[in-house]
Amino acid sequence: MARTTEMRLIELMVLKQDVLNVIEYLGKTGKFQFQSNKKSSSIESEEKSENIDAEFFDNLQKVRNFLGIDDRETGVLSCERATDEDRNAASKLISLVSDIEKRVSDKIDDIKRISDSYKEAQAFSNLQVPYSHLEHLSFISIKIGRIPKDNLEGLKNSVGKHAVIISLGDDSSRIMAVSSKKSRFMLDTELKKYGFVNMEIPEDFNGIPEELLKNIENEKNESEKALEKLNEEKANFAETHKDEILKLLGSFSMGMQVRKIENRLESTSLVYRMTGWIPAADSRSFMKELDDLTEGRVAIREYLPLEVPSVLSGEEQVPVKLNHGKFVSAFERMIFSYGSPLYGSIDPTPFVAVFFSILFGIMFGDFGQGLVFLIAGILMALNVVKVGSWNKFAPVFIAIGTTSSIMGLVTGEFFGTEKLLVPFAEFVTGLFGTPRAPILKVMPSADPNSVLVIFGIFAVTIGLGVIINSVGLIVNVINKFLQKKAGSAIFGKTGIAGILFYWYILVFALRIAVFHHGPALHDWIVIGITLFFAAFGEPFERIFDGHRPVLENGFGAFVIGGAVELIEVVSSYLSGSLSFVRVGAFALAHAVLGFIIEMMSEKCGPIGGLAVLIAGNAIVVVLEGMIVAIQVIRLQYYEFFSKFFNETGTEFKPLQFHYGNK
Repeated sequence: MARTTEMRLIELMVLKQDVLNVIEYLGKTGKFQFQSNKKSSSIESEEKSENIDAEFFDNLQKVRNFLGIDDRETGVLSCERATDEDRNAASKLISLVSDIEKRVSDKIDDIKRISDSYKEAQAFSNLQVPYSHLEHLSFISIKIGRIPKDNLEGLKNSVGKHAVIISLGDDSSRIMAVSSKKSRFMLDTELKKYGFVNMEIPEDFNGIPEELLKNIENEKNESEKALEKLNEEKANFAETHKDEILKLLGSFSMGMQVRKIENRLESTSLVYRMTGWIPAADSRSFMKELDDLTEGRVAIREYLPLEVPSVLSGEEQVPVKLNHGKFVSAFERMIFSYGSPLYGSIDPTPFVAVFFSILFGIMFGDFGQGLVFLIAGILMALNVVKVGSWNKFAPVFIAIGTTSSIMGLVTGEFFGTEKLLVPFAEFVTGLFGTPRAPILKVMPSADPNSVLVIFGIFAVTIGLGVIINSVGLIVNVINKFLQKKAGSAIFGKTGIAGILFYWYILVFALRIAVFHHGPALHDWIVIGITLFFAAFGEPFERIFDGHRPVLENGFGAFVIGGAVELIEVVSSYLSGSLSFVRVGAFALAHAVLGFIIEMMSEKCGPIGGLAVLIAGNAIVVVLEGMIVAIQVIRLQYYEFFSKFFNETGTEFKPLQFHYGNK
């Protein structure tokens, strides 16, 4: 049986001139996990210097958002960390975009002010009151007069965002100045400074002159055209510089992560120290590549796990890495979602892959519905169908699709109907005698033999449960011996004593049920001895493992604890085996659902029946597929993992650069 990947602790002493290159190498290779201990944790909380690359990254993200450019879809492993040349290029881009952004913002403000002025002036254009009364408008103040031509541009720049200056004639000497009420005193001051003289408006003139409205509207239209040109300039700039911006984002993302790590390292003014874990199989090539990268300017020491003081003292756990092919590795998340195995223990992932696939196939046996999972898995594996992180589970879909299809061929179910697979079933059964269909009848039937089939299915699933429970117990015993805990391996509920009790009870029950053997004296002796050491094995474990005192909490506690454990041993083994009855129950329930869908489709006519078949099978594939998956995971967790997952380790999580600022 495969064990977890062998690990080594590597200590690096790196010169300051090489530290950034080394960190970049570590993050790109994704094989080095920094050592976790109290000392490094305290160092990590202290930032030694500003991370200028993080500032550039954040500013470039603002540039990208303003220009409407989609963010990077790929990671940063192919990028190089930012250089001074990149920082100069980024500074120029940020400055240019900042100028465009300011001009766009100013123009939008101009349009808003002009629009507000136009709306209020228009509202009073037909008001039959003297023009002089318009100074009492609630929101705006209007001034009409003359100004020297040469002073017009200076006035516009001086009032800035606080007022709108509109030329009323071709010679630019007549103007209208419009401001908000709160800015009118500032406007009066600036007008006076630039030689503004009020024009005499006839006292009997009513309303707002049409010429003024027209000029305000023209000013608004010109500003809107100017904004359109600015937006075109912005779009052209985005298209021209898109690739450069995305490339720089990748470089600065890489650079800021390198800098963050540098800031957390132990160091002197000249040397940096790094310690971390790496798979033993990669250590030779890892050290050679580092030596080449630094041209021999790196000091490297390698330690076995048992040479690391923090590991020996129990302060640190060696990180656990599982090494599998594509199929088995797809099931790793199921392991780590429950807990990491201990370093050096048996890797349970291959068992999980097999058990999960078989249990799902039995509970979801339908050739057509299985093909749906199988085809979906193949398309995900080929990246024809992309569902984000779910694509890595393509082998799982292929596995459950295959086992479900095989079970469907046996039970004769194809999208809930038994008719389409009749020729196949008759061909297969005809090879061994009288042709019949299906090969195994699980659909509801008036045939009295169907009851025997049902009990047969339950017997098979219980037998499968016995196998899964037994494998879990064997894994636990091997793990305990590997951890040099012979007492725990021999005694206790999940030790050899517990296994012998469990297996002997099973054989004993089969002898009585099948061969009609009566219980003999030796049966009770074996059952009694194995049950005693399974339930009352704690002091014997302590003797074998060298722990003292033997009765840790006294004789009374030993008796009471053993009595409780005795009940636990019997009940857990009984429930652990019978729990797999649900596998057969779900297989029968799945057949019944198919039967119901078929019956409903037959009563709805050709078109309605087809709709019922499609909708019914879609619901079964999605909802029942989820329910079955949950049940299979539950059986793995509570009936398999619980036999040996009494201690958990730490998952190997190597340094690997990602895109973003986290």
